Amino acid sequence: MQDVGRLLGLPRSIVRGLIDAGFVSPSRGSRREYRFSFQDLVVLRAAQALVAAKLPTTRILRSLRRLRTQLPPEVPLSGLRVEAMGDAVVVRNGAHAWQPDDGQYLLRFQVEAPQGRLSFLDLPGQPVESARTLFERAPEKACELYRQAIAADRAYVDAYINLGRLLHERDRYADAEAAYRAGLLHVSRDETLLFNLALLLEDMKRPREALQMYRRTLEVDPNNAQAHYNLALLCEAAGLAQEAIRHFAAFRRLRKE
Repeated sequence: MQDVGRLLGLPRSIVRGLIDAGFVSPSRGSRREYRFSFQDLVVLRAAQALVAAKLPTTRILRSLRRLRTQLPPEVPLSGLRVEAMGDAVVVRNGAHAWQPDDGQYLLRFQVEAPQGRLSFLDLPGQPVESARTLFERAPEKACELYRQAIAADRAYVDAYINLGRLLHERDRYADAEAAYRAGLLHVSRDETLLFNLALLLEDMKRPREALQMYRRTLEVDPNNAQAHYNLALLCEAAGLAQEAIRHFAAFRRLRKE
């Protein structure tokens, strides 16, 4: 592990996190040391590119772990390219690209001069009229409808969740936090609201608050494996070794069930 970390410039926490998440499965040598395959190095090299892009460690591990669950067995990891686009992790496989965090596919566009129309390169022959205007209006329209749903029923938890997630994805962190906290105020303790707020607080670089929110998530649902995993990483970074070990153990146990 030490040699690989030095070779790729990866923090030990990321290498170990990828092992714990089952994304890489090194064998053991005669002295119980890890021995990494070429396939493992391909994955770790992808993680190194994300570290170089200054993405948070927890986001890298979370995205790569979700990617692992999304890949069919016949897709070779060597055929994938994992990269950072802004603050998101993007996976490319040939002409296709998607975000493992939410499974959303990314479409490529081209501009047709002089009309200035946009068309999808991945969907040839289907021009989109006023695509830029529609695209830019869609998230705001969705936010407006979610707010209307909340106004009609203050306890409608799905509206808070979707509104907060949409705002989070658009980097409107303060608005997303307000949506999640309003939901917790009117709905009380909801696992998804608590978990999403914890993820948001991580992205807002407020790890201590995120740590507390993951703890609250586990009070509602002790079997939330992802919450155990993310909390373990935060505890490890905060020097809470015993608690980190406990949550890593819970995460491994839940994965086996």
